Amino acid sequence: MKKFFTITDKEFVAPPDTEIIDYLKTPWSLPPWITEEELQVFAEKFEESGFTGPLNYYRAMDLNWELLAPWQGSKILVPTKFIAGDKDIGFESFGTKDYVLGEGFKSCVPDLEVVIIEDGHHFIHQEKPEEVSNEILCFIGKHSV
Repeated sequence: MKKFFTITDKEFVAPPDTEIIDYLKTPWSLPPWITEEELQVFAEKFEESGFTGPLNYYRAMDLNWELLAPWQGSKILVPTKFIAGDKDIGFESFGTKDYVLGEGFKSCVPDLEVVIIEDGHHFIHQEKPEEVSNEILCFIGKHSV
């Protein structure tokens, strides 16, 4: 679990014949935003189900495209806030950053506010809870009736 919670490599691909878990470096210490006790809770849950949930997301990707086909080209018209860390490998990978910061995302979600939190990684809500909470509260305050 330490390996997954502390991924910083942008190259998230293991060499041939190497499992990704074996390729990732184990950190000497945890980042300050997570304790050993908190990590243990995640490890216990992981022992129960492993990667079933995350893998099922990818296994169902074709089905999701089929189910969502009637809404192809639709726009999300409700106010939306997207929060990411500038060092999140998910944000940095596969063209996500270019899509979010370019016109593509905004064209699908016209009332979009994007916030990129400096020095934030994938678990931004745990790593920078005050900043994330403030962003959410500001968003709610702006859009409350």
